[in-house]
Amino acid sequence: MEILLIAVFFVTYAAITLEHQTGVNKSAPALIGAVVLWAIYAFGVGNMPLVTEQLNESLVTTAQIIFFLMGAMTIVEVVDSHGGFEIITSRIRTKRLSTLMWLVGTLTFFLSSVLDNLTTAIVMVSLMKKLLSKREDRLVFAGVIIIAANAGGAWSPIGDVTTTMLWIGGQITAMVIMQSLFLPSVVAALVPMLFFAWKMRHSLVESPDDHLQPQSDLYPHANLMFFLGLGTLIAVPVFKTLTGLPPYLAILLGLGLLWLVGDLIHRHKDPEEKQHLTLASALSRIDMGSLTFFIGILLAVATLEHSHVLTSLANWLDTVVGRQDVIVILIGLASAVVDNVPLVAAAMGMYDLAKYPTDSFLWEFLAFCAGTGGSILVIGSAAGVAAMGLEKINFFWYVKHISALALVGYFAGALIYIFQFNLTH
Repeated sequence: MEILLIAVFFVTYAAITLEHQTGVNKSAPALIGAVVLWAIYAFGVGNMPLVTEQLNESLVTTAQIIFFLMGAMTIVEVVDSHGGFEIITSRIRTKRLSTLMWLVGTLTFFLSSVLDNLTTAIVMVSLMKKLLSKREDRLVFAGVIIIAANAGGAWSPIGDVTTTMLWIGGQITAMVIMQSLFLPSVVAALVPMLFFAWKMRHSLVESPDDHLQPQSDLYPHANLMFFLGLGTLIAVPVFKTLTGLPPYLAILLGLGLLWLVGDLIHRHKDPEEKQHLTLASALSRIDMGSLTFFIGILLAVATLEHSHVLTSLANWLDTVVGRQDVIVILIGLASAVVDNVPLVAAAMGMYDLAKYPTDSFLWEFLAFCAGTGGSILVIGSAAGVAAMGLEKINFFWYVKHISALALVGYFAGALIYIFQFNLTH
């Protein structure tokens, strides 16, 4: 049974990684693979009450992540529809390209820790189209945005899907992960920013004719919805710390509050005028493809966990590689080629919390490596794929101009974390 499960999982994984070549959305093979794997596992075990109990357990874990992501995505969509991000982007004004690099990189880094790296990358790359007319400049900025967004998301429990998974799963806590990964994440983003800021030190910003103008008149409730949405997301770790309840409840509470405020401020408008501003409309615009992919891949990985395939893999890695830090670094490098969500889900199934307790070296270092390793290739992260689509970034252009800097930043941040961990433990 184990061999069949592994074979089906590899076929599923191959179909997911070949999404761009086949034109088939990765959600399709993820969902099909999940059901087939559970069917094989059920027939192999032959104990339906046990399988049903394990499936329900996996479903609860998966649902918590999906509810959290769905709520966070909707809040971001509501803020965007009200022009909330205009508050930040309309204030970026500079003539020097190097100064703009620092502004954009820093803003991306911190914004992605509160929103998420995908949304932040989309917002910032779209902004570059309005600020920069030269395509060569926009491509370089897109590369820096990808790296800064992934680094910024890694140190926050709500900034990256993989860090969120570890947080909800109980492998890390909010305050500890922020304290432990902030400096390594800064270093990972700082390396490419330093290089390009130095390279562009004598260059001036060339803006397009339709330079971005403030849109405050078009979005009268931008301030209210921006700060309410931002405050809701920031309050999630606080809610969990104070109540001990799962983070998705805080997100649902924030979603309800945002829905209430939105309906109140738009209650006198015509239905057609307020349609795109409502929460119902925002729910229709969230990336359901990504959510269904997460459902499929998390349930698929769960079968490998319950069948003890992942435990065997962990024992094999410990025997062959030996060093835990090297194993995690390899996982991070692998996330540049394949999706980091199933990699982290697999690692969560490979290592037991009883042996590796909350906030241990393994989980913190995994959050950093899985979050920042995807920057090494443009296809290695959701932020990279989004920027690739928006700016039509060529894969080999990214390898030539960005990958080496992202790799240096990745290893520099990893070394900083290891040094910092040894110093404080």
